[in-house]
Amino acid sequence: MADDKPRQVILVSTRGNAELLGKTYSKDNVLTVTWHMPMSFDPKLYGISIGKNRFSRMLIDDSRVFALNFMAYGTQDKVLYCGRNSGAAVDKFEGAGLTKEECSHIDCCRIKEASAQMECEVIDRFEVGDHIVYVGKVIKEHTNDDRKRLLYVGGDKFTSTL
Repeated sequence: MADDKPRQVILVSTRGNAELLGKTYSKDNVLTVTWHMPMSFDPKLYGISIGKNRFSRMLIDDSRVFALNFMAYGTQDKVLYCGRNSGAAVDKFEGAGLTKEECSHIDCCRIKEASAQMECEVIDRFEVGDHIVYVGKVIKEHTNDDRKRLLYVGGDKFTSTL
Protein backbone atom coordinates (compact mmCIF):
# COMPACT_ATOMS: atom_id res chain seq x y z
CA MET A 1 0.00 0.00 0.00
CA ALA A 2 1.53 3.30 -1.04
CA ASP A 3 -0.76 5.90 0.54
CA ASP A 4 0.80 5.75 4.05
CA LYS A 5 -2.63 5.77 5.73
CA PRO A 6 -2.76 3.07 8.40
CA ARG A 7 -5.15 0.16 7.81
CA GLN A 8 -5.94 -2.59 10.24
CA VAL A 9 -4.20 -5.73 9.08
CA ILE A 10 -5.76 -9.15 9.49
CA LEU A 11 -4.70 -12.67 8.71
CA VAL A 12 -7.36 -14.72 6.94
CA SER A 13 -7.08 -18.44 7.61
CA THR A 14 -8.41 -20.88 5.06
CA ARG A 15 -8.81 -24.60 4.52
CA GLY A 16 -9.63 -26.35 1.31
CA ASN A 17 -8.55 -28.74 -1.39
CA ALA A 18 -5.78 -27.74 -3.75
CA GLU A 19 -4.18 -29.42 -6.72
CA LEU A 20 -0.42 -29.51 -7.11
CA LEU A 21 1.38 -31.50 -9.78
CA GLY A 22 -1.79 -33.44 -10.57
CA LYS A 23 -2.44 -34.48 -6.95
CA THR A 24 -5.28 -33.10 -4.81
CA TYR A 25 -4.63 -32.51 -1.13
CA SER A 26 -6.23 -30.67 1.81
CA LYS A 27 -4.37 -27.57 2.92
CA ASP A 28 -4.60 -24.98 5.68
CA ASN A 29 -3.28 -21.56 4.75
CA VAL A 30 -3.15 -17.99 5.98
CA LEU A 31 -3.23 -14.77 3.95
CA THR A 32 -2.36 -11.20 4.95
CA VAL A 33 -5.21 -8.79 4.11
CA THR A 34 -5.66 -5.02 4.54
CA TRP A 35 -8.65 -4.68 2.20
CA HIS A 36 -11.52 -5.79 4.44
CA MET A 37 -14.64 -4.28 5.97
CA PRO A 38 -17.81 -4.84 7.98
CA MET A 39 -20.74 -4.89 5.56
CA SER A 40 -23.95 -5.38 7.58
CA PHE A 41 -25.18 -5.55 11.18
CA ASP A 42 -28.19 -7.79 10.55
CA PRO A 43 -27.23 -10.28 9.40
CA LYS A 44 -23.65 -9.69 10.48
CA LEU A 45 -21.58 -9.71 7.29
CA TYR A 46 -17.89 -9.03 6.69
CA GLY A 47 -16.10 -8.57 3.38
CA ILE A 48 -12.56 -9.36 2.26
CA SER A 49 -10.91 -8.58 -1.06
CA ILE A 50 -8.39 -11.12 -2.39
CA GLY A 51 -6.34 -11.07 -5.59
CA LYS A 52 -7.55 -13.54 -8.20
CA ASN A 53 -4.17 -15.26 -8.41
CA ARG A 54 -3.78 -15.91 -4.66
CA PHE A 55 -3.55 -19.49 -3.41
CA SER A 56 -6.00 -18.78 -0.56
CA ARG A 57 -8.65 -17.72 -3.08
CA MET A 58 -8.72 -21.27 -4.46
CA LEU A 59 -9.09 -22.71 -0.96
CA ILE A 60 -11.98 -20.35 -0.11
CA ASP A 61 -13.70 -21.16 -3.40
CA ASP A 62 -13.43 -24.85 -2.50
CA SER A 63 -14.50 -24.72 1.16
CA ARG A 64 -16.78 -21.64 1.16
CA VAL A 65 -15.49 -20.65 4.64
CA PHE A 66 -12.72 -18.52 6.13
CA ALA A 67 -11.67 -17.16 9.53
CA LEU A 68 -10.68 -13.55 10.18
CA ASN A 69 -7.84 -13.14 12.66
CA PHE A 70 -7.33 -9.61 14.00
CA MET A 71 -3.66 -9.39 14.86
CA ALA A 72 -2.15 -7.56 17.81
CA TYR A 73 0.70 -5.09 17.73
CA GLY A 74 3.94 -7.03 18.08
CA THR A 75 3.05 -9.65 15.46
CA GLN A 76 4.49 -7.65 12.55
CA ASP A 77 7.10 -10.26 11.60
CA LYS A 78 4.45 -12.99 11.45
CA VAL A 79 2.16 -10.82 9.29
CA LEU A 80 5.00 -9.90 6.92
CA TYR A 81 6.03 -13.56 6.57
CA CYS A 82 2.47 -14.54 5.65
CA GLY A 83 2.23 -11.71 3.13
CA ARG A 84 5.53 -12.50 1.43
CA ASN A 85 5.26 -16.26 1.03
CA SER A 86 2.88 -18.45 -0.93
CA GLY A 87 0.98 -21.15 0.88
CA ALA A 88 1.30 -23.28 -2.24
CA ALA A 89 5.03 -23.59 -1.50
CA VAL A 90 5.33 -23.40 2.30
CA ASP A 91 3.41 -24.02 5.51
CA LYS A 92 2.89 -20.42 6.59
CA PHE A 93 1.69 -21.39 10.07
CA GLU A 94 4.97 -23.17 10.74
CA GLY A 95 7.14 -20.59 8.99
CA ALA A 96 5.56 -17.64 10.81
CA GLY A 97 5.39 -19.44 14.16
CA LEU A 98 1.60 -19.22 14.37
CA THR A 99 -0.50 -21.64 16.42
CA LYS A 100 -3.48 -23.23 14.66
CA GLU A 101 -6.62 -23.99 16.61
CA GLU A 102 -9.82 -25.40 15.19
CA CYS A 103 -12.78 -23.10 14.68
CA SER A 104 -15.82 -24.01 16.72
CA HIS A 105 -18.51 -23.56 14.05
CA ILE A 106 -16.86 -23.97 10.61
CA ASP A 107 -14.40 -26.46 9.10
CA CYS A 108 -11.37 -24.17 9.23
CA CYS A 109 -8.61 -23.20 11.60
CA ARG A 110 -8.03 -19.88 13.34
CA ILE A 111 -4.91 -18.32 14.85
CA LYS A 112 -4.45 -18.60 18.60
CA GLU A 113 -2.22 -15.49 18.76
CA ALA A 114 -4.95 -13.23 17.31
CA SER A 115 -6.63 -10.78 19.65
CA ALA A 116 -10.01 -11.54 18.04
CA GLN A 117 -11.39 -13.92 15.41
CA MET A 118 -14.53 -14.25 13.31
CA GLU A 119 -15.65 -17.51 11.71
CA CYS A 120 -17.37 -16.83 8.38
CA GLU A 121 -19.35 -18.72 5.75
CA VAL A 122 -19.23 -17.32 2.22
CA ILE A 123 -22.68 -16.16 1.11
CA ASP A 124 -21.57 -14.23 -1.99
CA ARG A 125 -18.54 -13.41 -4.10
CA PHE A 126 -18.04 -10.99 -6.94
CA GLU A 127 -15.22 -9.90 -9.20
CA VAL A 128 -13.90 -6.35 -8.99
CA GLY A 129 -11.06 -5.86 -11.46
CA ASP A 130 -8.13 -8.05 -10.45
CA HIS A 131 -9.69 -9.02 -7.08
CA ILE A 132 -12.60 -11.04 -5.77
CA VAL A 133 -14.66 -9.71 -2.89
CA TYR A 134 -16.00 -12.42 -0.59
CA VAL A 135 -18.99 -11.64 1.60
CA GLY A 136 -18.88 -13.77 4.72
CA LYS A 137 -21.71 -14.31 7.17
CA VAL A 138 -20.19 -14.16 10.65
CA ILE A 139 -21.14 -17.42 12.36
CA LYS A 140 -19.10 -17.02 15.57
CA GLU A 141 -16.87 -14.35 17.12
CA HIS A 142 -14.09 -14.78 19.66
CA THR A 143 -12.26 -12.08 21.62
CA ASN A 144 -9.07 -13.13 23.35
CA ASP A 145 -7.86 -9.88 24.90
CA ASP A 146 -7.72 -6.12 24.58
CA ARG A 147 -4.21 -5.78 23.15
CA LYS A 148 -3.49 -2.97 20.73
CA ARG A 149 -4.46 -3.87 17.17
CA LEU A 150 -1.85 -3.95 14.43
CA LEU A 151 -2.17 -1.34 11.66
CA TYR A 152 -0.23 -1.52 8.39
CA VAL A 153 1.23 1.71 6.99
CA GLY A 154 3.22 0.43 4.00
CA GLY A 155 6.42 -1.42 3.16
CA ASP A 156 7.75 -2.70 6.49
CA LYS A 157 6.04 0.05 8.51
CA PHE A 158 3.37 -0.63 11.12
CA THR A 159 1.67 1.28 13.93
CA SER A 160 -1.04 0.39 16.44
CA THR A 161 -4.34 1.53 17.86
CA LEU A 162 -4.27 3.76 20.95
